[in-house]
Amino acid sequence: EAYDFVAGYTILNDVTARALQNQDKQKGLPWSRSKGFDTFCPIGPYLIPKGCVEDPHNLELKVEVNGEVRQKANTNTMLFQIPKLIEYLSKHMTLFAGDIIATGTPEGVGPLQSGDTVDVRIADWGVLRNRIV
Repeated sequence: EAYDFVAGYTILNDVTARALQNQDKQKGLPWSRSKGFDTFCPIGPYLIPKGCVEDPHNLELKVEVNGEVRQKANTNTMLFQIPKLIEYLSKHMTLFAGDIIATGTPEGVGPLQSGDTVDVRIADWGVLRNRIV
């Protein structure tokens, strides 16, 4: 039933300022600051309709930084499947049409530097490309 509420899928780069996150963790503060800068959650380039994705839990995912592969995985390695995320979140908050749920990331995250170019790909959905400033 959870899939009845999914319109489609896209690529999302959940950027985190790790140094700030670590500072805030040590002080017992929320992590919102480390994830909340204006450019920290790019999404796209397309919304892939749900009906065009046979199995969202079996898609190849790749992240490159300056052409170097940093992450290469399959969505079947994600900690939580989409129905479980929707079920859990809907018990604790109101979900509305158009809400975006980030599913997490596989192993391989690392630091980024000013000037880096990050390319994120899932299946044949295009490339989400961002330059770090």
